[in-house]
Amino acid sequence: MKGYVCKICKFISINGSAPEKCPVCGAPKTAFEEREDAIKTPQDESNLTELEKKHIPVITVVKACGLIPHGCQDAHAKIGEIQHPMLSEHYITHIDFYIDNEFISRVILTPDKLNPAAALHLKAKGGKLTVIALCNLHGAWINS
Repeated sequence: MKGYVCKICKFISINGSAPEKCPVCGAPKTAFEEREDAIKTPQDESNLTELEKKHIPVITVVKACGLIPHGCQDAHAKIGEIQHPMLSEHYITHIDFYIDNEFISRVILTPDKLNPAAALHLKAKGGKLTVIALCNLHGAWINS
């Protein structure tokens, strides 16, 4: 899948253009390169390979937040139907969240100490939630 990738922090713009300034690291538009293969998607969604099952984010939206009772929805993302490893040699470096293809947050993960998952408390009442996870060996993977 096509995207504009920041050469500094690996942020991927999925709204069809490179931003004037990277929302993650602040790099200028000139730091972005358009890549046709920026994000990996499954070959056959009804018959995922083991590699795909370990890399495609699994998203759950919980309409009632247990932490913030009014005006909050929880967005949970775990990486992989089969849990992705978090070893120093093979791990998820970060998880990026988007609403309606616009970036909203990045969670940076540390191998050996964290599980490949993240959660956000959203004010948004609607829109399409998208998650991109970056594996240090197998690239970026997306789900909405």
